[in-house]
Amino acid sequence: MLRFALAIPTVLAFTMATSAAEWSQFRGATGDGHADAAKLPTEWDKTKNVTWRKELPGNGWSSPVAVGGKIYLTTAVPGEGKGDYSLRALCVGAKTGEVVWDVEVFKQDGKTAPKIHSKNSHASPTPLVDGDTVFVHFGHMGTACLKTKDGSKVWTQETLKYTPVHGNGGSPVLVDDKIIFCIDGPEKQAVIGLDKKTGKVAWQTPRKANPKKPFSFATPLLITVNGQEQIVAQGSDVVMGLNPKSGEEIWRVKYNGYSVVPKPIFANGVVYLSTGYDNPVLYAIKADGKGDVTETHVAWTIKKGVPRNASPLLVGDAIYLVADNGLVTCIDAKTGAERWNEQVGKAYSSSPVFANGHVYLLAEDGTATVFKPGSSYDPVATNKMGERALASYGVDGDALLLRTEKALYRIEKK
Repeated sequence: MLRFALAIPTVLAFTMATSAAEWSQFRGATGDGHADAAKLPTEWDKTKNVTWRKELPGNGWSSPVAVGGKIYLTTAVPGEGKGDYSLRALCVGAKTGEVVWDVEVFKQDGKTAPKIHSKNSHASPTPLVDGDTVFVHFGHMGTACLKTKDGSKVWTQETLKYTPVHGNGGSPVLVDDKIIFCIDGPEKQAVIGLDKKTGKVAWQTPRKANPKKPFSFATPLLITVNGQEQIVAQGSDVVMGLNPKSGEEIWRVKYNGYSVVPKPIFANGVVYLSTGYDNPVLYAIKADGKGDVTETHVAWTIKKGVPRNASPLLVGDAIYLVADNGLVTCIDAKTGAERWNEQVGKAYSSSPVFANGHVYLLAEDGTATVFKPGSSYDPVATNKMGERALASYGVDGDALLLRTEKALYRIEKK
C-alpha cells in the first residue's frame, strides 16, 4: 500500500556516466540496465539478425559482460564425481563468438558441495571488468582476479567461507579500489570489501539483523548522495547504506523479506528496491538518513506486481516492474501510483534493459518482448528463441548478447 508521496520533482533525471559506456558489470556500466545509445534490433529469432551462436561448456546463469571487443562469462562444468564441478571463466571474441580462453578458477568437491535451487547454477554471479583485469565471483567458493589477456590468475580469495542456501547468486561491484559483494548464509550475513589489487579483505560489515531466513543473493548498488558515495546493500530483513571506503554503516531500513535477488535502482536521492520472498514489497527510500531510518525515510511502498527476481527499471519518471508470473507494471516513481499493467508471458527471472527508446524483456522460456515505455503498454515485437533463459541481457555496441541454457547469441541488425 502507498505510505506517502515523495517531495521531489515529478520528472526524475539520472546522474550517470555516458550511456555509450561498455557493458562491464551486471546491468551495464551504470548498473541500472540502461544502454541508451545502443541501436539494438527489435526483431530476431534463432537465425534472423543473429550474427553468431556459440554453444558454451557446462552450465551457468551469469550474465555476459562486454569490454574491448571481448565477452566474459562464467560456467560450471561437471566433473567425474556426483556434484563435482570445475568452476570456470570464459572469454569469447565479440565479433566471432570464438573462445579466446577458458580457464578453471576453482574446483568444487561434490562431497561437500551444498545443493542449489533448480533455477540456480554453480556459476550465477556476473563477472566485472576493470581495465586489463576481470573479477569473477563464485559466492561461498571464492573470488578471483584474472588477466583479461589470457585468464591467468592475479589473485584468489578463498577465506570467506560460509554455507549458502540454494547456491550463489549476487554479483560484485567495483568502487575505486574495492571489490564489494554480499555474503548472506545461515551463519554469516555481511557486506565485504576486498582490495582490488591483492584480494585481501579491506573491511567486513555485519548486517546485525537476525533474520528468520538469513539467506539472500543481492547485488550492491553504488549511489551518490549529497556528494558522498554510498553502497546500498540488501539482505534478509534489512537494507544498509555503507561508506564504500570503510564499510561504515550510514543508515538502515528494516523490512520483512529474504532470498533477495533484484538489484535496487536509484534516482533523485531515492532508492527503489524489492524485498524478495515470500511476498515482495517495493520500497522507495530516501537515502539521506543516518542510523535506523525505517520510520522516517520510507517514502512509500507497494505490493502489487513486485518482482522476486527481475530488477526494476526506471525510465524517465516511471518504474517498470516485471513480476515472476509475467505481469508487467508501470508505476509513477514519485508516488508509487500504478499507471498500467499488462500480462506478458508466464515466468521471468531476467532483468529488463532499456535501449534506444525501447524496453527489452526476456522470459524464462526464451521469449523476448520489446515495448515502448509510456502512458500505456505499447508492444513492438515478440521474439521466440525456444531455449530456456534465466541470465540477463548484455550489450556490446549495437548488439544484444543473449545467454540461454546452452548457448550465447550475438543479435544485431543485418
